Amino acid sequence: GADEADFIEAFRAVPTMSLTRFKQVAQLLFTMANQLAENAYQNIQQASDIEERKRTDAALRENEERFRAVVSNIPVVLFMTDENGIFTISEGMGLAKLGLKPGQVVGLSIFDLYRDYQLVTEAMKNALAGLNQRIELEIQNLVFDILFSPLPDQNGAVIKVIGVANDITERKRAEKDREKLQEQLSQSHKMESIGRLAGGVAHDFNNMLGVIIGHTEIALGQVTPSHIVFAALQEIQKAAQRSADLTRQLLAFARKQTIIPKVLDLNQAVSGMLKMLERLIGEDINLTWLPGKNLWAVKLDPSQIDQILANLCVNARDAIQGVGKISIETATVTFDEPYCAHNEGFVPGDYVMLAVSDNGCGMSKDTLNKLFEPFFTTKETGKGTGLGLATVYGIVKQNNGFINVYSELSHGTTFKVYLPRHSFDGEEIKNEAQTKLVASGHETILLVEDEKSILEVTKMILEHIGYTVLSASTPDEAIRLAQDYQGEMHLLVTDVVMPEMNGRDLARKMLAIYPHLKSLFMSGYTADVIGNHGMLDEGVHFIQKPFSIKGLAAKIREALDNA
Repeated sequence: GADEADFIEAFRAVPTMSLTRFKQVAQLLFTMANQLAENAYQNIQQASDIEERKRTDAALRENEERFRAVVSNIPVVLFMTDENGIFTISEGMGLAKLGLKPGQVVGLSIFDLYRDYQLVTEAMKNALAGLNQRIELEIQNLVFDILFSPLPDQNGAVIKVIGVANDITERKRAEKDREKLQEQLSQSHKMESIGRLAGGVAHDFNNMLGVIIGHTEIALGQVTPSHIVFAALQEIQKAAQRSADLTRQLLAFARKQTIIPKVLDLNQAVSGMLKMLERLIGEDINLTWLPGKNLWAVKLDPSQIDQILANLCVNARDAIQGVGKISIETATVTFDEPYCAHNEGFVPGDYVMLAVSDNGCGMSKDTLNKLFEPFFTTKETGKGTGLGLATVYGIVKQNNGFINVYSELSHGTTFKVYLPRHSFDGEEIKNEAQTKLVASGHETILLVEDEKSILEVTKMILEHIGYTVLSASTPDEAIRLAQDYQGEMHLLVTDVVMPEMNGRDLARKMLAIYPHLKSLFMSGYTADVIGNHGMLDEGVHFIQKPFSIKGLAAKIREALDNA
């Protein structure tokens, strides 16, 4: 930091040196000092630059390693392509899901991985035009959400495309599951609405049908087949019975049907229906019966087996044009959890399978998706209610089973119903033989019904088949009758739903008067009042309105004869 004056002053004490010479030396020294200082400064600056560069390079390497570590471990795929779709960069853990390593696809075309040429070509085209493009692609059973973005150079020209591919397979699966649950919820609401509708109209509708059927049967019993009104009465009876069947179908679909489950051998139940089914499907169709061996027992209402088989066989018959074949088959089957995990709709457990197959026209996928919806039908107007298969579905679900359908257009259809295996617990298998003759009797019956027209026709029927009948239109009147009656009373036949008290409460009160009195409940409603979720307790006797003379007579004898 010294200047010329400083050097002159420093050398003033040197006596032998002239002032001029001193100035020259001082000037030289000053120049040398400046040069040395400059050189020193430059050396220091160079050393500083080298250190800075070393530090900068180290920082860059560290940042690059950190960046590469981050990029390599993010759960997506980052990639870059040139304008021809050739990969120049590929990083990210998402590559491992495709069985690839970082950088493995560099040099390959994007079309080597993504087979949807049109979709990828459009995305690349838009990205090279400066637009962001988002698409979804399925690759190796995985679904990726891919964003293509332009990467402009210094001049603004886009010659490269960068992209991010995110695996959304689980999200898509969850969305599909939510849609399925929503569809099931919608179906459940639909069933509940139909159940409320059916239950709401069932009581009054079935009461009216009961009056029609009862009086028609009584009238038919009083005229000969040659009488002028005999055929007309038969048509009235058929129309009333079809109306009653329609109500039962609605209740079965909505799982509101009253059932009395019994332990059954399915082979015996099917065998007993074969003649009826042959008449139902007609002579042009060959019915084949293939019973399985060593069949497990099932527990359900015998009438529900009739409904399942009748509806499936009618559906099969309608799918056949002209001559054809229908086969009915039973078997035992066990499904484990691994099998069910890979087969949608199947439930683990032991089942008895009931299959109905035909060689008819088959069904499309669209039809299969709507098959069990209420009122869905492919038949012409007036030739189907759309409730047959919905009824089967409701019955199967009510009995904790499931149903699967296999069909191809022009190759026929197979319905497979799986009913849970039943453990006996001491119960005996019932062989349900149909009663061909009207059962009669001589016992005394107390009949209680708040609907006057039903009370009158039911009394006429019971007296017609030999019983002594005391009738009452209210529970209080029935109790007074029982208290005043001097003879023996054998059976209480009562409606379930009445204004003053329900049928079960009336039956309890009657037992205080006649301890050995038996009961038969009847209703146009479902039997939830006297049962649990539509399933009657063991030993409870019930008949659904409307009923025929034969049906009522059989139930009366069943209630009287069972201990």
